[in-house]
Amino acid sequence: MKKLLKASLLMIVGATLLGACGSKGADTSKNDTTKETKELNLMSATELTTLDTSVMLDFPDAIVQTAAFEGLYGLDKDDAIIPAAAKELPDISEDGKTYTIKLRENGKWTNGDSVTADDFVYAWKKMIDPDNALVYSFLIQDTILNGVEIAAGDKPVDELGVKALDDYTLEIKLKEARPYFTSLMAFPTFFPQNQTYVEEKGKAYGTDTDNTIYNGPFVVKNWKQSDLNWDLEKNEDYWDKDNVKSDTIHYEVVKESSTALNLYESGELDVAVLTGVLASENKDNPDFQSNPTATINYLRLNQERNGKKTPLANENLRKAIAYGIDKETIINNIVADGSEPTYGLIPNGFLANPETGKDFREEAGDLMNFDEAEALSYWKKAQAELGQKVTVDLLVNDDGNYKKIAESIQGGLEQLFEGLTIDVRSMPTETALNLGRESDYEMFLIYWTPDYQDPISTLNTFHSENKMHYSNPTYDDLLDKAATSLANKPGERWQALMDAEKEIIQNTAGTIAISQNKQSVLQNPALEGLEYHTFAAPVTLKSVYKK
Repeated sequence: MKKLLKASLLMIVGATLLGACGSKGADTSKNDTTKETKELNLMSATELTTLDTSVMLDFPDAIVQTAAFEGLYGLDKDDAIIPAAAKELPDISEDGKTYTIKLRENGKWTNGDSVTADDFVYAWKKMIDPDNALVYSFLIQDTILNGVEIAAGDKPVDELGVKALDDYTLEIKLKEARPYFTSLMAFPTFFPQNQTYVEEKGKAYGTDTDNTIYNGPFVVKNWKQSDLNWDLEKNEDYWDKDNVKSDTIHYEVVKESSTALNLYESGELDVAVLTGVLASENKDNPDFQSNPTATINYLRLNQERNGKKTPLANENLRKAIAYGIDKETIINNIVADGSEPTYGLIPNGFLANPETGKDFREEAGDLMNFDEAEALSYWKKAQAELGQKVTVDLLVNDDGNYKKIAESIQGGLEQLFEGLTIDVRSMPTETALNLGRESDYEMFLIYWTPDYQDPISTLNTFHSENKMHYSNPTYDDLLDKAATSLANKPGERWQALMDAEKEIIQNTAGTIAISQNKQSVLQNPALEGLEYHTFAAPVTLKSVYKK
């Protein structure tokens, strides 16, 4: 439940996250030609909800928190893990279960306190404490020793496998080797918190800029919950302030892509995120960029609804639908927003084989390509088992692009399969997500973005006891081995994960991958250093500036 809630919250804004940088700020050093500091004006598609990293909800939170706080590790422009609050990459034991991390000794909070190992211990124990019921606690539960038992209330919080060996040395013990754990520490859930300050502020902590302290490149100014604008100002106490390129970044909430485009064209924005038809209409603009994301759109196929089997419990029907969707036509010709058809759950360009360097998607290949003959063959088998007429419900949010994809799937399948009826239900995003969490649907067109750089972040969502009622012992066994006995065997683990993806996509059609999103923008050529990422915070601001 927590995993699905997390995925839903994160992906509400997946395609329209970053806004734009404007030029209304004044040059603060006109007489100094070696340095120009211009205020940047960014747009967020939704409101900032909190400055408390333990209760982060969505992408705007992740972006601002990654700008204002610093975890042990961060990402470079190529998504490689780099030290941040840590001095260097972790020392990992031979069995992969113990991490020893040295912190920088010049890290500071904006109240003057040093950033210490205890700040990480406190934050992580706060996350896993079942009394707090925090959404992202599963990330610690899934990785750190005793996390499962603590979350269940069977062990005290103090038995979590993390401790400060001294002020600047952190020791972490995992329940099993997790090859992706270092990348996970770039996620805001694993950022530090100053215990004395947080407990002094109580429930007010993180609710506005007067009740928060920072240890990252920027401090947040002029914000309280429900505000539609805020500022980021360079943190003069930050250990690496010389490499923070902008003095001030101003944010406004702008929810419509067309508004962002108008502001860009009028010179008030330096970056405008484009979606849908606006993206395809502006592809020839010299300022157009299409940045990769790891967000995929896929069909959840729910096999049980309100205690009764749905038609999708029938494997032949699932395979007929999977083979019968012409993704190339739908995504390239009908939606035409820069996204790409995909034939697997792991996105293209997300991560590579640790031994060969070959991209996962390239190595795993295309699964369940459009095949009319195969689709009709499975449809006849499904009719023999379910009856000549089959009706399936398709839930989708009311975003224009997703409605367009859903209606295209509906039209194509109903034309291909005589006797099939697909009822499309279009609802506001929050309503649709609530129905998804309650398993009150049969098919659901939805989105997913990995939390960390490993296939298991996505594949684990289909492990047994999921909300789609997909249960497959072969699939579970492959994932379990990847998490345990194969954790320190990179080549064998990689193969097991490819086999798991094939098992759910091709062998059983447990779900259907549709497309991989790209973030299409118009960006002023004068803008430098804006870094886009495929996991953790999707954008980092430390190096951004306008020439």
